[in-house]
Amino acid sequence: MDDYLQRILRARVYDVAEVTPLEYATNLSKRLDNQILLKREDLQPVFSFKLRGAYNRMAQLSQEELSRGVIASSAGNHAQGVALSASHLNCRAAIVMPMTTPEMKIRAVKSLQADVFLHGDTYDESYQEAIRLSQINGLTFIHPFDDPEVIAGQGTIGMEILRQCKKAPDAIYVAVGGGGLIGGIAAYVKSLWPEVEIIGVEPTDACAMSQSLKSGERVELSNVGLFADGVAVRQVGENTFSLAQKYVDSMISVCTDEICAAIKDVFEDTRSILEPAGALAIAGMKADISKRKLKNKSLVAVACGANMNFDRLRFVAERAEIGEEREAMLAIQLPEQAGSLRKLCIALGNRSLTEFSYRMADSSLAHIFMGVQVEGKIDRVDFLHSLQSKGFKCLDLSQDELAKVHLRHMVGGRLPASCGNQYKQGLKELLYRFEFPERPGALMSFVNALLPEWSISIFHYRNHGADIGRIVVGVLVPDNEMSAWNNFLENLGYPSWEETGNPAYELFLGAQSGGSR
Repeated sequence: MDDYLQRILRARVYDVAEVTPLEYATNLSKRLDNQILLKREDLQPVFSFKLRGAYNRMAQLSQEELSRGVIASSAGNHAQGVALSASHLNCRAAIVMPMTTPEMKIRAVKSLQADVFLHGDTYDESYQEAIRLSQINGLTFIHPFDDPEVIAGQGTIGMEILRQCKKAPDAIYVAVGGGGLIGGIAAYVKSLWPEVEIIGVEPTDACAMSQSLKSGERVELSNVGLFADGVAVRQVGENTFSLAQKYVDSMISVCTDEICAAIKDVFEDTRSILEPAGALAIAGMKADISKRKLKNKSLVAVACGANMNFDRLRFVAERAEIGEEREAMLAIQLPEQAGSLRKLCIALGNRSLTEFSYRMADSSLAHIFMGVQVEGKIDRVDFLHSLQSKGFKCLDLSQDELAKVHLRHMVGGRLPASCGNQYKQGLKELLYRFEFPERPGALMSFVNALLPEWSISIFHYRNHGADIGRIVVGVLVPDNEMSAWNNFLENLGYPSWEETGNPAYELFLGAQSGGSR
């Protein structure tokens, strides 16, 4: 401990790194009944803590070593730290990155004048290639986590936290990949305030440190999940594992949905968007509060990175509500008869929908995929039982990965021929798009305006978080009632567009051969 304490106190990081604020998270604190403090490492010049360790290691190099250059392997954040440090030290830098690295991170490294080489699908494969290249070209390898000087650089975060706290916090939550960040923070904090709990957080599909501590030796994972790519490491370091064994009090694993929910939580408090690895500590803190029923504690979570790939934002937004237990995803079988959809809408009451996909399955049955806002697990279960008590056949898909990732976008299909044959000749399926003000009751008003004798064959609604709601409706209308349908459109008061002749509709949703169309 004394060795690392001295290294941290001597660490050279502030030539390039900033002293980041320790911010009070107002919304999270109020909601979780604890004092939540966020260490904002996402505000570093490269939007990640990695700059500290990289620069501290490179600042120890001799002039001869700097003249030959350095090399590193990284999924992005360490790469940017090495590249910026090299620029400051007038040193050539080569970075080996996995081929799965988001394009944004690759561009960021190249913009700092580093040479980028893409190799392998994981960090470990790029690590082996970087070691090979370092030996061939005489470059100094800058390890992303398993180096005492890198660990010491990250440890300056712990030093800042203690200086910024008026009294010792009850716990500090830290994201864990290879272990350099938690190793440095733990070594410093435990030397001064040993009563402070140091808690590591990993994704459930990349939990090398948890398994290693449990086994008493370093465990190499056969595969790792890549959602939180900044911590996607198969095996933790020797130095970092030793530090974790001595100073880390416990480990927590969180799933993808919980990470997404944490990204949203931090955004609501700071208006900043963390990357998945950057939000790990917050997700773990929330899970720990729930598990141990913590109240009125002072808790610090290290927000360690904000290099978010923009393409992931849609996925994060969709999964955040599920991770927070604020959305229920249900599959419902509805009898295909006049008034059944209206009956379901009445059963929903004042609950807000996030998604509603309806398609006739046959002449007697329709399938509905529905997302509904709820207030937690208990409310979700109560809501499900309420629907079932009203005669609706429901299946809870809220924890079904297939449904969350794929099925919610695949509900639909063509109108079965049997659905058209039950009506007299001349029945026609009409497809229309509608827009209406996104307010409580607007969707119900639309359904109530439909004549009971018109069978709805398609109904799709999705909450986009805007002030305008958008739905697509398919209706089976006999030829002799077309005037009534046109009157409905004129009197509805919402903008509408007919899509019956849309080629995409004809290709994917139109009636099956032998039907009424």
